[in-house]
Amino acid sequence: MKRSYYTVGLIMLTFFVISFLTNVIGPLIPDMITGFNLSLTLVALLPFAFFIAYGVMSIPSGMLIEKYNEKKMMTAAFIVALFGSLILALFPNYLSAVFSLFLIGCGMAMLQVVINPLLRTAGGEENYAFYSVMAQLIFGLASFLSPLVYSGMVSRLQQNAQPGSFFSFFNKFIPAQLPWISLYFLFVAICLLMVFIILFSKFPKVELNTDEKAGQWATHVQLFKNRNVVMFFIAILCYVGTEQGVANWISQFLFTYHGLDPQKTGADTVAYFWGLMTAGGVLGLLLLKLLDSRIVLISFTILAILSLSAALFGSAKIALIAFPMVGFFASVMYPIIFSLALNSAKEHHGSFSGILVTGIIGGAIIPLVVGWLGDQFGLKFGMCFLYLTMGYIFSIGFWAKPIITNKTIQLFKKKETVQLV
Repeated sequence: MKRSYYTVGLIMLTFFVISFLTNVIGPLIPDMITGFNLSLTLVALLPFAFFIAYGVMSIPSGMLIEKYNEKKMMTAAFIVALFGSLILALFPNYLSAVFSLFLIGCGMAMLQVVINPLLRTAGGEENYAFYSVMAQLIFGLASFLSPLVYSGMVSRLQQNAQPGSFFSFFNKFIPAQLPWISLYFLFVAICLLMVFIILFSKFPKVELNTDEKAGQWATHVQLFKNRNVVMFFIAILCYVGTEQGVANWISQFLFTYHGLDPQKTGADTVAYFWGLMTAGGVLGLLLLKLLDSRIVLISFTILAILSLSAALFGSAKIALIAFPMVGFFASVMYPIIFSLALNSAKEHHGSFSGILVTGIIGGAIIPLVVGWLGDQFGLKFGMCFLYLTMGYIFSIGFWAKPIITNKTIQLFKKKETVQLV
């Protein structure tokens, strides 16, 4: 099949946009609390609305993709995200924010389901692993940039941009006390641009293998009766919950306990969290060529727990370093958990993948739990809940028994190789 490097480039751009729209929520939380006068529990309902959309849309999207082509699905996804962004931009209040983030989350869930098999076809099965890694790096780059863009836009608006300048346009539509709403006008423009790009693009025909197809509801119900499937579903839920449970609360934690500016220092620290997660992913790739993936997972999880402890109980200077280091050590968790899960199943990998992606609802549930505990006992205590989710991830390295283990380079020839069981 002829490869399409243009389509590969379009998919990489899509990964960038998904990350850019998704991972700016954390830096916005202090502004949302102030602007809408919210408790920690109420503000946690905003990322909840976003990530619960993955639970609603992931499996149905896998079924819809077999009826409608990728071009229609991607166009529809960006139109849904566009309307979600427009609602919050034009009607900036708490209820519209909840509905807005749910719609944006639905659009992002649809895209996640479409672009992975499309990448395999457009780039070639033999290059799929390489392009998947590249996509993760681009995803991390966008996560790093989005808090910085937010910080830059807000600071420009607060400096009362001169008439006729680019930023003076936003002053006509944005309440003075909610400068961060300008970001959602930017999201509208980005989604609209992506709709036009996709409409004028040609897509290769994607032919899913029988094992890659989403399957019917009966298949998913059957899989959920499998203890191993449920345990890996919980694992993905715990990982995404941990990732978002840290990223979403970094800025508010630094403001509450150290009095640091959430629009500058807080946003920068969140950006470094995502930036170091990208860097950690590169190191993780190298280590996975040398060590069993379960050993890498156990080691990095221990270091992530130690980094979180330093961030929560250390000084301001330590917290500014330790929070990003949590991202660095969490970088390998998602790909290792996902690969261990699929490599532990003999069949129905397409349906199993849909179930695992649905586990992204952990990004809705865990930050909400942290917020509720924070209202009752303080945010520091609330974030200690993440020790439970990290503990579960740590345990995976001991109970996971994949049928196929990751291929490693043998630096020294041995007569006998002992594998972790």
